[in-house]
Amino acid sequence: MIVSVASGKGGTGKTTVAASLTTVWDGPLVAVDLDVEEPNLHLFLRPTVEGREAAHLEIPVLDQSRCTYCGTCSDLCQFKAISVMGKLVLIFPEMCHGCGGCLAICPEKALSPGQRELGEISWGRAGGAQFLMGRLRVGEAMSPPFMRLVKAKLDEMLAASPGDAILDAPPGVSCPAVNAVIDSDVIILVTEPTPFGFHDFQLAWEAFAPLGKPMGTVVNRAGLGSKDLYGFCRDKGLPILAEIPFDRAIAEAYARGRVIADVSPQLRETFVSLRGVIRDLAGRSRPGEVAHA
Repeated sequence: MIVSVASGKGGTGKTTVAASLTTVWDGPLVAVDLDVEEPNLHLFLRPTVEGREAAHLEIPVLDQSRCTYCGTCSDLCQFKAISVMGKLVLIFPEMCHGCGGCLAICPEKALSPGQRELGEISWGRAGGAQFLMGRLRVGEAMSPPFMRLVKAKLDEMLAASPGDAILDAPPGVSCPAVNAVIDSDVIILVTEPTPFGFHDFQLAWEAFAPLGKPMGTVVNRAGLGSKDLYGFCRDKGLPILAEIPFDRAIAEAYARGRVIADVSPQLRETFVSLRGVIRDLAGRSRPGEVAHA
């Protein structure tokens, strides 16, 4: 089972929930930080890093001697990463999405695969769980291709050691956020009952609902703000899976980099209960059990 923990905006407690779920999860697990632009799950889980590797995107390299300037590659590229102007070919590596279409379609085979570094993937262990993190190179804009490489590493880890995965997704509703949750079995939306939190929560629901995934809500800072959020969830049939109270002790623990499931027995029980509710939402009752249609 793959569980994505997402949110409509940053600062709602998404990483807090992902870290606490990792701590209370029973059975084999990979905790994955897919918020590659600013990963911070490691600050709470404090993993022991066992390996690192650079992640590269395949980009075209031109062999000028073979090019006939026909423009076939330029016409194909929807991202305008190749431009043919007379007898001049310009390749813009930062705009290339690495689809490989230009390499396949060039009639003269004048384009060959090259590489551009996107970021670094690291992995290791955090307590009883495996840990995986992607960190995008500073100044790099290509999050989705890099996230696909992190997911490929996750597939490799799960193939070697079958189990569940908890993904700490990027905040918001843009392409990286959708790319993170699209392969998930369950989406957990973390929000807060404030006007800003509620507004972006609605955007998240509108973005993720068409994916047809089981979805539920965790309300952080419960008791703060209005009840509009609860009415919306009721109207949309979106279950509220857990509530985390608006509590100074939680804020202090977070500021010290502590996992809040370890703050008190009551909070730990909240996340143990959330673990079971997530499995029920996914149609499973035990780790590794296959959901039935």
